[in-house]
Amino acid sequence: MPSSVMPTSSRADGHASPAAVSTVGLRKSYGDKTVLDSIDLHIPAGSVFALLGPNGAGKTTAVKILSTLISADGGQAQVAGHDVATSPDGVRAAIGVTGQFSAVDGLITGEENMLLMADLHHLSKREGRRVTAELLERFDLVEAAKKPAQSYSGGMKRRLDIAMTLVGSPRIIFLDEPTTGLDPRSRHNMWGIIRELVSDGVTVFLTTQYLEEADELADRIAVLNDGRIAAEGSADELKRLVPGGHVRIRFSDPSAYRSAAAALREVTRDDEALALQMPSDGSQRELRSILDWLDAAGVEADELTVHTPDLDDVFFALTGGGKVPNQPKENTR
Repeated sequence: MPSSVMPTSSRADGHASPAAVSTVGLRKSYGDKTVLDSIDLHIPAGSVFALLGPNGAGKTTAVKILSTLISADGGQAQVAGHDVATSPDGVRAAIGVTGQFSAVDGLITGEENMLLMADLHHLSKREGRRVTAELLERFDLVEAAKKPAQSYSGGMKRRLDIAMTLVGSPRIIFLDEPTTGLDPRSRHNMWGIIRELVSDGVTVFLTTQYLEEADELADRIAVLNDGRIAAEGSADELKRLVPGGHVRIRFSDPSAYRSAAAALREVTRDDEALALQMPSDGSQRELRSILDWLDAAGVEADELTVHTPDLDDVFFALTGGGKVPNQPKENTR
């Protein structure tokens, strides 16, 4: 596939710049099972992209294709400006990959794991030791550097795994479920590491089953289901895809409650709690109109609470057969 077809993204200076990762019509099957079915992706440089999906949805297959570990059956894919099919060496020189299962050798020390990776990247002995020392310090592994990696905790092994991935200074990093099996503290530490990578200009392609993780980290999220992208957008855009958002207005004055209940449309009453519930997308404009109406009517509410669907709701709606409205428009911010 020629490089001339690579999608571009717009920079602040008005000039086009290549996407870090782009695919058009990407397909992959194993026997009669279609794992990826016409996948289109466009991931700007210096961003975090999260691919969500249930087990077997094709997340790892997508990572393997984009990191040149396996070939696609059809479609086009480019990473860092290189065609994954015709220029795999160019792709490999620009990326780092941390898979679901640790690549750490438990029989040697953390430092030796790092130096081994430096040798694989053909760094000189001096440069390899410099990079190793720098990354061990960055990932808070200096004290454990001389200990066998098999003695490390799960979080330490994951940090070492990512440190090894960074030895070659990749511009794009694929993290395939990097926090699976980690305790909450280790998971939050890993989130901090990912944010630091992005602040340094690295592009992160993240697969995860932790919806909170995608919500916390990703600029854009795609939900993969049955081999297809079911929806894509920012976390807020995806949350607006599913019904259930509402505003709850609570009163302490029964007369104010009755006045509001009689005047407002499409409300659900809770006479015991003196509360009204109205469907809402939680937008600023809609909330302002509710407040303006209350002020104009001279009705004073004691409490106004906005409830919006979360990514759990989105995930189950998209992967569990729920009906979802049209996808959000491309985020142009």
